[in-house]
Amino acid sequence: MLLMHQDATDRKAADDPKQWEQYIATLRGTGQFDGGSSMGRGECLKKNQPSQPTGNDFSGFIRVRAVSLESAKQFLLGNPVYEAGGTVEIRELPRSGS
Repeated sequence: MLLMHQDATDRKAADDPKQWEQYIATLRGTGQFDGGSSMGRGECLKKNQPSQPTGNDFSGFIRVRAVSLESAKQFLLGNPVYEAGGTVEIRELPRSGS
């Protein structure tokens, strides 16, 4: 999973719909794209505690299939946040047993 942070030095480029359109088309072309979405504000909740606002760390996520974290780095090329100097965090999702 690729998690896009909201720390790009060029926010305009990071949010450019044309660049996102091209990037998503490229990902779809690999056959390893499993979807994604932009992300808005939310809440952090704990039982018996008042809710807290979330941080503004993440702007969106993308799911891709890769054999390793290292091989997932290929999906950074062309990512508008990454290309605009922002952080893209790569996380491994557990594999299901089925």
